[in-house]
Amino acid sequence: MSTPAVLAAALTGPIATKQDNPNLPTTPEEIAAAATTAHKAGASVVHVHVRDEAGRPTADLELTRRTIGLIEDACPVLIQLSTGVGLEVPFEERERLVEARPRMATLNVCSMSFGAGEFRNPPSGVRRLAARMRELEVKPELEVYDTGHLDAALALHSEGLLADPMQFSIVLGVKGGAAATVENLVSMVRRIPHGAVWQVIAIGRENLNLTAVGLALGGNARTGMEDTLTLRRGVPVTSNAELVERLVSVAHAIERPPASLEETEALLSLPTRRG
Repeated sequence: MSTPAVLAAALTGPIATKQDNPNLPTTPEEIAAAATTAHKAGASVVHVHVRDEAGRPTADLELTRRTIGLIEDACPVLIQLSTGVGLEVPFEERERLVEARPRMATLNVCSMSFGAGEFRNPPSGVRRLAARMRELEVKPELEVYDTGHLDAALALHSEGLLADPMQFSIVLGVKGGAAATVENLVSMVRRIPHGAVWQVIAIGRENLNLTAVGLALGGNARTGMEDTLTLRRGVPVTSNAELVERLVSVAHAIERPPASLEETEALLSLPTRRG
């Protein structure tokens, strides 16, 4: 029997704007609507970034709570909140987002060059955030952009700050991190501890190819307008749901059917839903 694949939709991200693609959801209402259609298309998880009224990335806690509430009112999809937020948002503001108590949130374990900017994740802050996530029972998704990031995540685990099973996102194709190649993906997958779960996030033109390879290797998969704004060269995406539908077709083609909500909760070992 084939193992179901957890399919996630990264709806917005911190970088693209409506000038890049007018279909990008940026308001709380647009994000909730995109979450609903992505879920109907087959995504069991939505990865959520929040934007302010000007469309800029924000760590405003009340706006985040409002956005989460709108999604929860609209559909039963599982919500993963980004603590990455955006390069210009201070770490101390970003880490407070877990006080919204989502069931899942990202944990970026290292600072790095990120395109033309700097993605700041100071070691002391990362340890503090990891400890707070464990205290609040927020499941961390460990975002690793290179092999050294994987080492840092394993060190956090050895310190008792991360519970088993660990959950990884292998992010490839960001300038400043590892390139989006099959060789890099396979090398990092081989080093992930037994029993951990993982997905590949391939940025840009290699999004579909490496996502398919990741599924074939037994990983989960993510798509969405954070990761790519085109279906193919010169063809803009019309919605997150369109990307999810394509990913669902790939998953079925290699006999990795999309996981249901209940299967996703079990596969990701999510904490019990709060009342």
